[in-house]
Amino acid sequence: MALHLISVVGSSPGVGKTTLCRAVAQWLTSFGASVDHFEEADILTRAAFRPVAEEFAGETAAVQPATLIECTRAYVAESLAAGKDYLVTDALLPFIPSLVAWGHDEPALVQVMADLPRAVRPAQVTVVYVHDDPEAALRRAVEREGDAWEDWYVRKLADSPGTRGVHDLSSAAAHLRSEGELTRRLLARAPWHVLNVNVGTLNAQEAYAHTRDHLTNMLGLPGRPLA
Repeated sequence: MALHLISVVGSSPGVGKTTLCRAVAQWLTSFGASVDHFEEADILTRAAFRPVAEEFAGETAAVQPATLIECTRAYVAESLAAGKDYLVTDALLPFIPSLVAWGHDEPALVQVMADLPRAVRPAQVTVVYVHDDPEAALRRAVEREGDAWEDWYVRKLADSPGTRGVHDLSSAAAHLRSEGELTRRLLARAPWHVLNVNVGTLNAQEAYAHTRDHLTNMLGLPGRPLA
């Protein structure tokens, strides 16, 4: 069985990316497959990504694109050796929000999108891009997490080299809107399958059903999991 990497990424906080990623990992596991569910925080704790954690902990708190690419290569090689069938990752490939926040410009990101497909071979990659209007998504995130989260999020963006123009939720939404356009341009360059999930028109259950049905057809899975 080929190794499949399913990367669930979101256009902004509040789109339900993590919930969807978890549901997809559980669903694939129910078929008896060997699944690695790579959660968002795992990039700072997984052995393959130790160089990323070390650079992030450095004085600039930024990571070089080459480091991300080589660590991704190591992660795929490690997963192949372990006999994994599926890698279901939360906010991993193609690293666009992090690279933007660290101050890398579009030409640098274009190069990343040229290098990553070679780094993940022979894994077959699907990017599930979960998106909504940034203002609506951020309002949901604030309702869920509270005002303290809003202050933390705005401050996090304002303190990063590539997003220093953010100073409130409105400017954060404007940044995310621009970043979403960049993401779509960059994903169009990659030889990967991209599934767009618009949660502005779908609730969480519908978004999962849409993603599950699409992956069922694409991966050639049976309609029902193992009992």
